[in-house]
Amino acid sequence: MFKNFLSVKDVSNMDLLIQQAMMYKENRHTRATLGAGKKIGLLFFNPSMRTRLSTQIAASNLGMESIVYNIDKEGWKMEFVESAVMNGDAVEHIKDAAPVLGQYFDILGIRTFPGLTDREADYQETLLHYFKKYTGIPIISMESATVHPLQSLADILTIEEQLIHNPLAKKPKVVLTWAPHIKPLPQCVVNSFSQWVNAWGKSDFVITHPPGFELEKGFTEGAHITVNQKEALEDADFVYVKNWSSYENYGSMATGDMSEWMLTLDKLKATNNAKVMHCLPVRRNVELSDEVLDSNHSLVTQQAGNRVWSAQAVLSSMLENIL
Repeated sequence: MFKNFLSVKDVSNMDLLIQQAMMYKENRHTRATLGAGKKIGLLFFNPSMRTRLSTQIAASNLGMESIVYNIDKEGWKMEFVESAVMNGDAVEHIKDAAPVLGQYFDILGIRTFPGLTDREADYQETLLHYFKKYTGIPIISMESATVHPLQSLADILTIEEQLIHNPLAKKPKVVLTWAPHIKPLPQCVVNSFSQWVNAWGKSDFVITHPPGFELEKGFTEGAHITVNQKEALEDADFVYVKNWSSYENYGSMATGDMSEWMLTLDKLKATNNAKVMHCLPVRRNVELSDEVLDSNHSLVTQQAGNRVWSAQAVLSSMLENIL
């Protein structure tokens, strides 16, 4: 059980959490009344499809009522600076809004996004922690400026399922590979995936990316890091594909033609018939080729489906803590 779910650091027993997710996948209504009479508020500061729908379905499976608020489109612009003189375009301060939400809901889900201009501000996770401080109720991260724990739990669940059905004689080799994109993306998903794989501790973990795209070391400690994608892919069992912008030159994207980093079936010949993962949405034939996404290598649909069961496992653990 845990009160808040902001990163893998809130999880004391990952194996148990994964077992719970598998239990819910087998029978989604196993604990259909656990959340009866409870409400979860889902606040979105940026768009979502899988996170929003999977969390709503998970809450419903537990008997909870969920209310979605697209605060970036429907709400007042919010101020987060302490002692601010609010004579600008921000209408409501977090210190006033958050306690009210704490009165309305039993659990609050927050989805935010980094600005990718001020690294220090993004990595302080100010918005998320102010909600945690002022609501007085449990907080679940539906993606923040630095991590995406619900996605990462679903990722580990997906890998575990594959290993159950296709056991290996050795530790699986898991590779996280950078991919091209048309715009700079945050490091949230890859930070989180790295953090969860390292905490899982059951794989040989390799990260490959072009020079200049190293991630913050606190998230990657324990991984082997290389700029040689071909070398990284050798004998890989799982390949996670994702673009991210530079951490060092914060928010900047790769320049020039980076198409050689796109994963193809030809590159997969060097792997151990690897399964391919991506958090979605994916830009076809930019990040990943059609031939990979539409092949038997791809786990992206299973991975996205597992978002429901990972969210359900998290919510049930949080409910146990407040009942």
